[in-house]
Amino acid sequence: MQAIRLHNIHDLRAHDERVPTTDDKFDTLLKITSVGVCGSDLHWFEEGAIGDAKLKHPLVLGHEFAAVVQSGPLRGRRVAVDPAIPCGHCELCLVGHGNLCEKPIFSGHGTQDGALREYMPWPSENLHLLPDSISDDDGALLEPLGVAIHAVDLGHIKTGMSVGVFGVGAIGLLTQQVARAAGAIELFVTDRRQHRLDASEELGAHHRYVADDYFTESQAILADTNKRGLDVVFECAGDNAAVESAFNAVKPGGTVVLVGIPSDDRTSFRASTARRKGLTIKMSRRMKPVYPRAIALVQQGRVNVRALVSSRFKLADSQAAFEVAQRREGLKVVIEA
Repeated sequence: MQAIRLHNIHDLRAHDERVPTTDDKFDTLLKITSVGVCGSDLHWFEEGAIGDAKLKHPLVLGHEFAAVVQSGPLRGRRVAVDPAIPCGHCELCLVGHGNLCEKPIFSGHGTQDGALREYMPWPSENLHLLPDSISDDDGALLEPLGVAIHAVDLGHIKTGMSVGVFGVGAIGLLTQQVARAAGAIELFVTDRRQHRLDASEELGAHHRYVADDYFTESQAILADTNKRGLDVVFECAGDNAAVESAFNAVKPGGTVVLVGIPSDDRTSFRASTARRKGLTIKMSRRMKPVYPRAIALVQQGRVNVRALVSSRFKLADSQAAFEVAQRREGLKVVIEA
């Protein structure tokens, strides 16, 4: 089979490898059909790292994916795949925080090969059947949708709230849709790229701001809310200027949820602003078991994941796919195996 491995920064290479075998833990063989290129994949591609995790061996990336089951009771069925395998035994797992597990296995991260290959084994409990109305590409995007659902859960949105999404790449565009489904009545979005702002409008944003310096737009948002500010802001840019802007634009007593991953592994903000406003600050990591909710939102038309796919590549063209994603062209790049 063909597998694509990251050897170094900007260096993806195709390998001819044996089809992997299953075992007691990774008990189901999957034929990969669709893989989304995520912002965290780009951290690996651009930096050879993400946060404190460093590239130590040629790694198969890919954690947003759909597949067809090749073995076991679900043989022949189309599935979306949860890429996270919490240990199930640590204190955090036992109290329901599997996304914060102390010793997780995660597809395409650290030493665990991911989905940029034709076949891979994965635990059967991580598979979620796809209805006929959800395509393979849609199924791959259920993972970033799950990230958005978890972030919105942390924001505790109530019906009628005004919500900001600062950075409307794929995660931001999904977050704004989930926020609307959760009851947000006004959506304020910012980004540096006009095509993303245009997409956000098509997907339901009410107010859009070009983030030239991530200060001017926060002042514009305050003016457009009669200086009240926003109830909840989701920072999805991974840019510290967006963090500062979020703290400026949120109302006193409001909530800021930090979703973006900064390339320098640092986030900072003006303490006096956060203290004076008495803000609630939350850090979002991956997701909890939300795949059934994600499937329902897509199936019922409450969230449009298909609109995010802007280009498709074959597995053999993964290098080109990552280069397009790196240039931030379009919205979401999908690699079809």
